Amino acid sequence: MKFLFISDRILLTLWVGGMWTVGYVVAPTLFGVLDDRQLAGFIAGNLFTTMSYIGLVCGSLLLLGNLYRAGIKHKTNYILALMLVLIAIGQFILQPMMADLKAQGLVEGSAAAANFGKLHGVSSILFMITSIAGLILVIKPSK
Repeated sequence: MKFLFISDRILLTLWVGGMWTVGYVVAPTLFGVLDDRQLAGFIAGNLFTTMSYIGLVCGSLLLLGNLYRAGIKHKTNYILALMLVLIAIGQFILQPMMADLKAQGLVEGSAAAANFGKLHGVSSILFMITSIAGLILVIKPSK
């Protein structure tokens, strides 16, 4: 049983630590260092996509393990499920919509650019909620 706890902590650390590193350190650094905002956005977008898939795998494993050990009504399950839903919305709904807008061309002042900005804002809010929920899981006492 102790092995399960250790592997859970590793999965959680990989997932949440990666989210915080990419979202709050790497992405801002890219935009601060690179003169080409389009290149910075491309690299950051790829990193966020990678972290989404890592989150979906780690979060699913954590949720399944916790369901097995603690049952369906455990508080941690609700947080993990919320995080997985928010990641799925961002990755499989918002990101394709943003990619379509980018394919149309994002000319400053255009409707496509305005819509992209709105979707990017929603995506950022979902990421922030997910990263805070992950932080709650990291700092809460384990049982």
